[in-house]
Amino acid sequence: MHEELTWADATAQADLVRRGALSPLELVEAAIERIDRCDPVLNAVISRQFAAACDEAAAQLPEGPFRGVPILLKDLGAVQAGVPYCEGTAFAKAAQYRGEHDGYLVQRFKRAGFVVLGRTNTPELGTAITTEPRAFGPTRNPWSIEHSSGGSSGGSAAAVASGMVPVAHGGDGGGSIRIPASCCAIFGLKPSRGRVSQGPEPSDSWGGFAVEHVLARTVRDSAAVLDQIAGYLPGDSFAAPAPLRPFAREVGADPGRLRIGLVDHAAQDDYTVHPECLQAVRLAGRLLESFGHTVEVAHPASLGEPEFRRHFLVVVSTAVAASLRQWSALLGREISAEEYEPVNSKLTALGRSLSASDYLESVLWLDGFRRRTLAFWSEQGFDLLCTPVLAQPPARLGELSDPLQGEARELETLRFTAQFNVSGQPAVSLPLHWAPGGLPIGVQLVADYGREDVLIRVASQLEEATGWVGRRPPVHA
Repeated sequence: MHEELTWADATAQADLVRRGALSPLELVEAAIERIDRCDPVLNAVISRQFAAACDEAAAQLPEGPFRGVPILLKDLGAVQAGVPYCEGTAFAKAAQYRGEHDGYLVQRFKRAGFVVLGRTNTPELGTAITTEPRAFGPTRNPWSIEHSSGGSSGGSAAAVASGMVPVAHGGDGGGSIRIPASCCAIFGLKPSRGRVSQGPEPSDSWGGFAVEHVLARTVRDSAAVLDQIAGYLPGDSFAAPAPLRPFAREVGADPGRLRIGLVDHAAQDDYTVHPECLQAVRLAGRLLESFGHTVEVAHPASLGEPEFRRHFLVVVSTAVAASLRQWSALLGREISAEEYEPVNSKLTALGRSLSASDYLESVLWLDGFRRRTLAFWSEQGFDLLCTPVLAQPPARLGELSDPLQGEARELETLRFTAQFNVSGQPAVSLPLHWAPGGLPIGVQLVADYGREDVLIRVASQLEEATGWVGRRPPVHA
């Protein structure tokens, strides 16, 4: 039963509770045992709520569809009342700061029946694509402990991939669900902008680019959880179009014959894509053709616009500078530049050097970029776009966090994800390829705005055809 339960997805675990085969407390205690056994190697869970979780599981839980299923929350977003909250920062850790309320997303997780076991590691302020914060140390990849688990939801991805929990919360402002899903060979869906409320906090995190969901091992879990957490709440800046039916019903549904663009080369002239990443995309293209879809080498021309990085950086750096002002207000003192990591010191300095007109210029440019990008779907008639998630395989720990060369290496790697945070489109990372040596390589599919249903249908086709759920990393619970 131990092995079976370790790899049972959230849907299956919830079914065990409904049938009376296991109690919520037994599910929670088993997950705690897995974390205790596996986390000393991976360092994915930085804050534990085990006693409170056991008390909650033993009490009367809400009769939601995931009653009794254990979950971990990323320590960035999903604020909890009375629980340590650091966003990967040393200053919040030292102050022992705790959340003042349960965010709307946490309320919806609990209403669905999930039991929160703790919080997962994330890079400082979520600004890196590797999870190596100085405050908590690096999270290691279950497929190779010398490699990064990705970021910024790297702790959550490692926890799910290693079997600690079936699903874990993540956020994505530039690829932070899809990148760790790619590095750890699990399924990561970034929903459409406005699909999941971020309230009662401001709903324009990183200029509205950031969204939240979970990382999962199965498509059906991702779809079913999205049904529970999606939906407009008063005060949200955006509301994604309501689905025609529950997302869970799209799993296994026939997507019809789709027209799919494929990127099998660099979209800009100033960088290259690793051959294994291109190999992964070409493999996906062949699989999609075998399902009857039409696959063409094509992509939005906007992906080749070199100005994108500068304008995206303006918005992000301004958001980081504002975040540090907010932390100063929360802690009741000014946080000095020496208290945060060099990358955030640099971003803060840039954000503070910009004028309001600089910021607005970039916001307007990115608005035009969004319209130019979406034309690939609305005017050119494509249903999906298939790209690499990353331009390079998972990096070794220390390569992307290196103070001298890390930024350049990160720019070489981060080429295909942030564009779709700006466009607001839903996108997934699919674990379809492993490079020699066993490192996972994810493939990204992007749908039109509001069309998570199309992604779920096609992702379930690929899941069934490849059997990725059955693969186990060397480090697992």
